[in-house]
Amino acid sequence: MEFFRIKSDIPFMRHALVFNIISLVTFLLAVFFLASRGLHYSVEFTGGTLVEASYAEAPNLESIRKQLESGGFNDIQVQNFGSSRDVLIRVPLTKDTETSKVGERVLAAITPVGAGSTPSSAAPTLKRVEFVGPQVGRELAEDGALALLLVIFGIVVYLAIRFEWRFAVSAIIANLHDVVIILGFFALFQWEFSLPVLAAILAVLGYSVNESVVVFDRVRETFKKKRGLTTPQVLDHAITSTISRTIITHGSTQMMVTSMLIFGGPTLHYFALALTIGILFGIYSSVLVASPLVMWLGVSREQFVQVKVEKQEAVV
Repeated sequence: MEFFRIKSDIPFMRHALVFNIISLVTFLLAVFFLASRGLHYSVEFTGGTLVEASYAEAPNLESIRKQLESGGFNDIQVQNFGSSRDVLIRVPLTKDTETSKVGERVLAAITPVGAGSTPSSAAPTLKRVEFVGPQVGRELAEDGALALLLVIFGIVVYLAIRFEWRFAVSAIIANLHDVVIILGFFALFQWEFSLPVLAAILAVLGYSVNESVVVFDRVRETFKKKRGLTTPQVLDHAITSTISRTIITHGSTQMMVTSMLIFGGPTLHYFALALTIGILFGIYSSVLVASPLVMWLGVSREQFVQVKVEKQEAVV
């Protein structure tokens, strides 16, 4: 399916050096912000208290957040848990707060909040209070990093088997470029880095490599079918011929992600934001980072087309 077809190939590789310089500068800026400002980790990673409360009617989550902020709680997370009447509140770990009294303070702060946006005399019921220590958060961070490394390793092995090592190296550099830039945005603006954001980064890795595979597959096909084209011309043809598909795929995905970003509320906000950054930079990296790297690494037609060797007739 195509919305349109471009007849003449766009000379992307003519400006390959410029694209690589832009990518390098963006990558270095992201690394700088990560090193200088660091990530603003959520309760799952830093430790804190989980408070689950139940209401007789579905409460207004924004009203609960305002009540908790008025009660002296900062950087809190409020979301529905199980049903619209159950609320899960995550309170970060602070030095000047007694863990044993956090549940009581939270219950006292949210008691005036009832169904809808107006206060109600019906007080919520405290169902559970759990403390998440820093050690648990450290283990989650280590498990998340391990998951990220396993995904990267799997992508490298898959691309090396399906295509060739040059494509595997180029794709993984482009994908890591996307991951570091997402983390750089979160470090620059100090957005909260939580488990949903980590899940979004893992999703971006798979999503970005899918785009790279489509372009690389078209490169291999062009090398086999069309003779007389230079490597830059083959790459230009492969990218140009997949532009319509790229717009359809990424456009449809971004529509869904944008709806989550606008209507998903605070719970899905940073998850959708990470996906949005990843989709936009995933298009750029797959086309204008991975492809030039493949060219610099010396991909050629001979690597895909086996030259037939004529058998010499036996001399009697």
